Amino acid sequence: QVQLVESGGGLVQPGGSLRLSCAASGNIFSVNDVVWYRQAPGKQRELVAVITSGGSTNYADSVKGRFTISRDNAKNTVYLQMNSLKPEDTAVYYCNADVVTMGTMTHENSWGQGTQVTVSS
Repeated sequence: QVQLVESGGGLVQPGGSLRLSCAASGNIFSVNDVVWYRQAPGKQRELVAVITSGGSTNYADSVKGRFTISRDNAKNTVYLQMNSLKPEDTAVYYCNADVVTMGTMTHENSWGQGTQVTVSS
């Protein structure tokens, strides 16, 4: 069984920065593509950033140039560095990962529990 745990959320003023972490644990052989999503109150969940197993990245237009996704494969952890934060970035941020489990070598799609990011003065 695989668990994803997000951390790093909080309250920040507009223009500020936060770094979110998504740590995978459990019976892991490898962590493949990882996606950060966010969901604001009353809105649909939206994709924020993607990082592949090879390190390729892609971003939503709304965060390009402000957010950076990266990964540390040795720690099975993916980060989302968020700079120049705006009130419209306020949401619960979730990570989602495709994980290959040890032994059976099967793919498991896992979600974290989410971490709240609030951008407000």
